[in-house]
Amino acid sequence: MNLLLDSASLWYRAFYGMPDSLRSPSGAPVNAIRGFLDSVARLTAQYKPNQVIACLDGDWRPSWRTELLPEYKAARDSAIAEDEERAQEEIDLESQVPIILDILDAIGLPVIGIDDYEADDVIATLATREAQPSVIATGDRDLFQLVDDAKPIKVAYLAKGISSHELVDLQWIAERYSIPGERYALMALLRGDPSDGLPGVRGIGEKGAAKIVTHFASVAEIVEAALANDSRLTAAICKKILDGREYLRRAEPVVQCVRDLRLPPLPGALPQRVVDQKRIDEIVTEFGVGTSVNRLLAALALD
Repeated sequence: MNLLLDSASLWYRAFYGMPDSLRSPSGAPVNAIRGFLDSVARLTAQYKPNQVIACLDGDWRPSWRTELLPEYKAARDSAIAEDEERAQEEIDLESQVPIILDILDAIGLPVIGIDDYEADDVIATLATREAQPSVIATGDRDLFQLVDDAKPIKVAYLAKGISSHELVDLQWIAERYSIPGERYALMALLRGDPSDGLPGVRGIGEKGAAKIVTHFASVAEIVEAALANDSRLTAAICKKILDGREYLRRAEPVVQCVRDLRLPPLPGALPQRVVDQKRIDEIVTEFGVGTSVNRLLAALALD
């Protein structure tokens, strides 16, 4: 089994979940570093994967997605620019990311990102391409669209924290949203996600979207039904769908994860030894994160 890390989701949650009083000997913040490493250690110990892969955003607002939908994630940049405290928090977090990546690289864990694509696309490609089952560690519901019981591909959903996270399969999605589990992306497209700049079809919320996708499996089916005044849709819903056709056309490829990126082959197993012990020792000395590094090494059976 491969453990696929939505890395930014994990270090973002670690940064805001761990006290900012956690500092290196020189006073630099290390809360994201320690929280991220501790989270990966706990997930590794629980799921005992054959490989752990850190997936990165090559660009968190890919140009091809913003060309289709200019508002995609635009509000996040504005919010940071207008809030000095949040801007400083972003700086504090971003200063820790290179150290996290250095640690993973020195241990010998694969770190994969690709220009103009998001970590979601890297995760989707690896989960689809690799023969092994996958567990995707994330706090992002967008990745529910990848869940597949046949392979299987599951999501370790971290919204409630590492210790009480939920393992999402198709039944979990079906019970939570009252939809066929494999239609999560279609529901999300109709519903929208204001935090990502996705307005959804005007006037159709989550409950309305869930009712629609219970009956229809694709945008094409939904539009065709609206055009035909299908009895499974009210007249008001038909009008909303037809009014939103242009949004659906532009937003569908934005919402869907890309599953066919050209990515390097993965090592077939976890490293048998630390690749660069000297670098690990330097980081531990400089940043005072030895306890968290040792937890991860122990979980990987490299201690």
